[in-house]
Amino acid sequence: MPADSPTVEQGVREMILLMPRLVARAKRTAIPEQLRDFALKPRHLSLLALLLYDGPATVKTLAGKLEVASTTVSLMVGDLSRQEILTRCEDEQDRRRTIVSISDRHRDAIEEWLAAGADAWRAVLEPLSPSERRLVIDALRTYERETMKRTRQPD
Repeated sequence: MPADSPTVEQGVREMILLMPRLVARAKRTAIPEQLRDFALKPRHLSLLALLLYDGPATVKTLAGKLEVASTTVSLMVGDLSRQEILTRCEDEQDRRRTIVSISDRHRDAIEEWLAAGADAWRAVLEPLSPSERRLVIDALRTYERETMKRTRQPD
């Protein structure tokens, strides 16, 4: 094994030391002035990121991508719509469905809020091969799943 290749236990130690710093940095990301009065939480960040990067979507689509119940997303969308951060409109092709999007008024501030994290991940992932990117993403997903299982946290 090369000298710079950690054993499993060395890797565990390194990650246990690193993860709290990553979480702390993410939590300290400054919320743009325009959004500070809205009491936005980390759970909103994921929803807003999906809408920003993937575009308008239904609650069901958002719930699937966020891997949470539709009722959870519906509550977040309702809250953010009342604050005029999100807009809801009828789907032209199926009037029973509602399409959710970021309001034009707050789009730039949301882009600013997400930019540092997106730029950092871009710097991490760009030099990697597609299979290495997949490995990083899969490792983080597995960590999340295993942590939830071992701590009996709900989804």
